[in-house]
Amino acid sequence: MTELLEGNSMEQNEKKELLSQTVEELEEWFLSAGEAKYRAKQLFPQLHKGLSPQQMSNLGKRVQEKLAASFSWHLPVVEQKLVSAIDGTVKYLFGLADGHCVESVVMKYEHGNTICISSQVGCRMGCKFCASTIGGRVRDLSAGELLGQVIAAQKDMGERISNIVMMGIGEPLDNYDNVIRFLRLVNCEEGLNIGYRHISLSTCGLIEGIRRLQEEDLPITLSISLHAPDDETRSAIMPINKKYGVSALLGACKEYFAHTGRKISFEYTLIAGKNDSVENARKLADVLNSHLRTRTEGMPIHVNLIPVNEVSETGFRRSGREAVAAFQRALESKGIRATVRRKLGSDINASCGQLRRAAMKEKQTPKQGENQCITDTAE
Repeated sequence: MTELLEGNSMEQNEKKELLSQTVEELEEWFLSAGEAKYRAKQLFPQLHKGLSPQQMSNLGKRVQEKLAASFSWHLPVVEQKLVSAIDGTVKYLFGLADGHCVESVVMKYEHGNTICISSQVGCRMGCKFCASTIGGRVRDLSAGELLGQVIAAQKDMGERISNIVMMGIGEPLDNYDNVIRFLRLVNCEEGLNIGYRHISLSTCGLIEGIRRLQEEDLPITLSISLHAPDDETRSAIMPINKKYGVSALLGACKEYFAHTGRKISFEYTLIAGKNDSVENARKLADVLNSHLRTRTEGMPIHVNLIPVNEVSETGFRRSGREAVAAFQRALESKGIRATVRRKLGSDINASCGQLRRAAMKEKQTPKQGENQCITDTAE
């Protein structure tokens, strides 16, 4: 099965991926193929509804055959779907064309549906508390595979998705070019038309990527996975800190705010006995205030507190309610706005990485007619 899947992937890689194409690129292709330019605007919206060219009767067989000869088309396949009986959160394990798997989570709020998508198969950042990084990074996702998660979830649910969080498996800024292409595609009026201000991108702190992002003129929300107030604590749980220390990272954040005027959200995962003491909170407030504010001006600071998701391989435990509340109070006493993230989908382990890990562990022979998420080989 693995060999067959890999063979299909190689064949597809010889063609351009249809879902990764912009309207302008499709217009150029149609003209080069001897077809009318307007065909692109017939094709593009239907692709973003999850239809293949073969399902579009308005194209005609000749155009369908030309498209099939030049492009590959596929949507992520729903390999597994879990729905929370508590709050309606939906967790998807999506199978990709080469047999690998990623996860997406759809969260339901009063203001609309938010999807958390993956940007890579696996992750090489090595954060000690994260299930997504166990086994390392296998490969980047294409722009079409990023977009496909949104389309496939929306199609399966029969409901519009209006907000996107790039906080699933992988580090978005480690897959920079594909992520930027995806952001422009998902914002396109002819397609899903999801506004940039409804998109949040989370990074562990790749400074070069942050500086590139500030030049893109995309009014998305940037979230920084900080998780510690000092280099010693952060380096112990986030290896990336050995390359980009806390001071350098916060300096890049200050520069980003000055350049874009867009506020930054800081994510802080609370791990019992590691980074959740009141002293840690006071240190965090001091370092944020000293780097990002002056007496007269500075960027608004918001810290999103996230009790750690317990993963058997890490041995880390969630902070108790009293510890979380005390941490929050300590931040607020020093002028830092802090909120505690509401845990959604607690009955289905809705945090990313765990469903994929379970699929990798099974390593069972798939039943006839079924796909299987192949065991990953990391870089």
